[in-house]
Amino acid sequence: MKPLPVAVPLLLVLSLAACQKQAAAPADAPRPRDAAGQTTGLGNSDAVPSRIDASAVWSGSTDACRSDAPPAGGNCVVEAMRGAGATPAAIAAAQRLAAQDNPGYVSAWDDQSGVGVATLEFPLRANTNEGTWLVDAEGRTIDVDADVLPDSARAEASAKAFFDRHPDATPFAPAQAAGTAPLPDGGVRLLYTTPLRGCHACADDGVLTLGYDFDAQRRYLGRQVVEVR
Repeated sequence: MKPLPVAVPLLLVLSLAACQKQAAAPADAPRPRDAAGQTTGLGNSDAVPSRIDASAVWSGSTDACRSDAPPAGGNCVVEAMRGAGATPAAIAAAQRLAAQDNPGYVSAWDDQSGVGVATLEFPLRANTNEGTWLVDAEGRTIDVDADVLPDSARAEASAKAFFDRHPDATPFAPAQAAGTAPLPDGGVRLLYTTPLRGCHACADDGVLTLGYDFDAQRRYLGRQVVEVR
């Protein structure tokens, strides 16, 4: 038998390398993200609505989650909604809440001066069964009950005198809408108030008012401590 030309083994080696390259495992696909840049937590069987709007509202019952045989699955509220035919947007919103260890759903939707307002229902909580997300023009969600009074805010001139008199006072959700105020160049400030007290059963020591600022296109700018009294 004649020896193979040198070019033939070289071609075989190159062909083998090409096959090995094609057989390499593909990289994991990125998880879907919402408009605020956060993972939605959606599974492959669900649609991926990226933002909260009126289609996320759900008004069914979660009584089954309090029964002796709740729906199977990782989160009872989500599974109850799925079984009741909730929209993909409603399920996506509930999954976002479940990922925050706050089982709940969007129970109502409103528009306030061009800013979306989603009312949240937390059916399994013993206290504070409602909440609010503000939704800006880019789909970013702002929880008006989250970290409303950082330690640095207690030292601000507008708040220091109050907390010197009431050192144990802390915000107790839910915050309540308290109107709007215009901002320069067509912007708007949405005002929310939260009671300040020493415990759930205590009388209110005062009220914290926060302003959530949006520009003329209703993109979120940030929040401000407006008043502590």
